[in-house]
Amino acid sequence: MIPATLITHLQAARRIVVLTGAGVSAESGVPTFREAQTGLWTRYRPEDLATPEAFLRNPKLIWDWYSWRKKLVTEVQPNPGHYALAEIENYIATFTLVTQNVDGLHQRAGSHNVLELHGNILRTKCFDEGTLVAKGDENGSVPPRCPRCGGLLRPDVVWFGELLPSDVLRQAMQAAQTCDTFFSVGTSALVQPAAALPWLALEHGAVVVEVNPQATPLTDHAAYVLPGPSGVVLPELVRAVWGKNSPSTDENHHPGRSEANHS
Repeated sequence: MIPATLITHLQAARRIVVLTGAGVSAESGVPTFREAQTGLWTRYRPEDLATPEAFLRNPKLIWDWYSWRKKLVTEVQPNPGHYALAEIENYIATFTLVTQNVDGLHQRAGSHNVLELHGNILRTKCFDEGTLVAKGDENGSVPPRCPRCGGLLRPDVVWFGELLPSDVLRQAMQAAQTCDTFFSVGTSALVQPAAALPWLALEHGAVVVEVNPQATPLTDHAAYVLPGPSGVVLPELVRAVWGKNSPSTDENHHPGRSEANHS
């Protein structure tokens, strides 16, 4: 049940920021980062693979691990929570979706104004230059080489020991400071600096809404707590506030036909 006061507030909202975490992707079947590895990867800890140092020690191993993770991502579909967020964007004058996820599922569901704090596993960049590369040299090397400088290519994700992209973080902080409503969805509210965003919104007077099956450090401070998975709560919210189904609940919607935006 969506509180009547929240419905009234959202119908008048003009600037909404949504922060999403691993819980949203997990509902689509994407393993969370620290979930048990399978097959060949059971003998490795993810924390030991996702560092620049690990890549320099054994670039082929790290490239193969991310290729495996990329395959997992491409085999799943956006879930009703993803589609509901894309639908909400249609009704709000200024809507910013900040995600800690690297799978591109928000864009595949139709979200447009997406800030990817931790990068995107479907993109590739040059390890030496840090520039995005559409396609590496076709010489059979693993990892492929940068066509411009010959350096090793790597996934465009933020590894342990690396800073978040400064422009993306700056935009996310600015959005949190100026929004009237902030949603924290499917995130533990523990991983910094993303975890600071809802508190920043609170400090600047925003109404904070948490959507999560479990309590988090944010729970006692949110104006509204909607317990449950995003794929259940968010479509219900769309129906209650705007009186229509999100595309994911439309019988004519076919998830497999959604356009992918991996840029």
